[in-house]
Amino acid sequence: MKRTETSEPRTVDRDILRLAVPALGALVAEPLFLLADTAMVGHLGATPLAGLGLASAVLQTIIGLMVFLAYASTPAVARRLGAGDLRGAVASGIDGMWLALGLGLVLAVAGWWSVPWLVGAFGADEHVAAAASVYLSISMAGLPAMLVVFAATGLLRGLQDTRTPLWVAGIGFAVNIALNYVFIYVAGWGIAGSAVGTVIAQWGMVVVYVLVVARHARSAGASPWPHHAGVLRGAASGGWLLLRTVSLRAALLLATWSATSLGSDELAAFQVAMTIYFTIGFALDALAIAAQALIGRGLGAGDVTAVRAVLRRCLQWGVGSGAVVGALVIATAWALPGLFTSSREVAALLPGALVVLGLSAPLGGLVFVLDGVLIGAGDARYLAWTGLVNLAVFVPLALWVVAVAPAGAAGPSWLMATFAIGYLAARAVTLSLRARGTAWMVVGSAR
Repeated sequence: MKRTETSEPRTVDRDILRLAVPALGALVAEPLFLLADTAMVGHLGATPLAGLGLASAVLQTIIGLMVFLAYASTPAVARRLGAGDLRGAVASGIDGMWLALGLGLVLAVAGWWSVPWLVGAFGADEHVAAAASVYLSISMAGLPAMLVVFAATGLLRGLQDTRTPLWVAGIGFAVNIALNYVFIYVAGWGIAGSAVGTVIAQWGMVVVYVLVVARHARSAGASPWPHHAGVLRGAASGGWLLLRTVSLRAALLLATWSATSLGSDELAAFQVAMTIYFTIGFALDALAIAAQALIGRGLGAGDVTAVRAVLRRCLQWGVGSGAVVGALVIATAWALPGLFTSSREVAALLPGALVVLGLSAPLGGLVFVLDGVLIGAGDARYLAWTGLVNLAVFVPLALWVVAVAPAGAAGPSWLMATFAIGYLAARAVTLSLRARGTAWMVVGSAR
């Protein structure tokens, strides 16, 4: 088959790195700045820190479930861009932003009214609950902003621009830290100051994104107002991606519940191992984001050869990156625990789980990339239904660990094996079966 220019390996590699490297920077920026934010609240005392942790658990769950707003916008915009319809591409992304704003307002109002119930469900003592309630009540005002940021990020990724989200994320989170310092320590607002500073920073990011998107709209001749049909299409696609995300969250919650049943030290060790798992995921997610944008553009242009080339090279990059990172984890499995815990008991439980995690990293690279490819192709329905199948495979594996309750280091190691190998293997099978065929490669400006 004759290769197009975009299917040459060097060209594909340049495209992947051009999108993946800034995407990685944006992905890493958030947790780094959140760590600094947590440290500032931590100096207020144990109670505010515990309250922040409780409130953050609620907020991160909501925000994590809404990440589909970015994942739905990217392929829709990229397809139209590939088809030569820049106006339609920008308009599609703007529809996604309006959908995000509407969902955000509904969730913010419902969340504000539900704060007492959400906090009370954790059973924390009254002082911790009070701190969490203050932070969570204020933070609900920033929820619509975060969802709009998701959608705007998806729009720009679809336009093959991951640098602007990197700059917005970096500057936005830096401003967040500065504002939090002023409100927490200078104004003396305590944990409330942290929430206020974060909300202001979030809406500031929205202002920047609106200005950037408005420039694209003027250049492309796209309307800044929502289109009824476009919003409905985004909601339909987003609904399937939401179901996919729910299955992923359910698997994580089940793994955490299983670790809890093994004991406190085992839970602590497993949480450290999962923190490292998520850190590895940042690098692999950057490749998935590049795949989303490039696959969507290729299908929109009807260039199946280029789509296959992107799939092949992204898989090579993903599995190769996973192998390198996994080898580093294995090589440092007996040194890493000391960076995360001062408990000898917990540290002794970790090396086995980290070795398992390192061995699973290439498999993780395969899964993350294929997931990004199918999201980029708009194959959300398949991802949603197979997400439930994958979860069904993981449930008996996790319950087996709970029933057997392996003693000592074997507990976290076996649980990590069921998640990072068993669950990911199920995902790899369902994703690979789809990617090997052609049903997902629907060409044109819309799926």
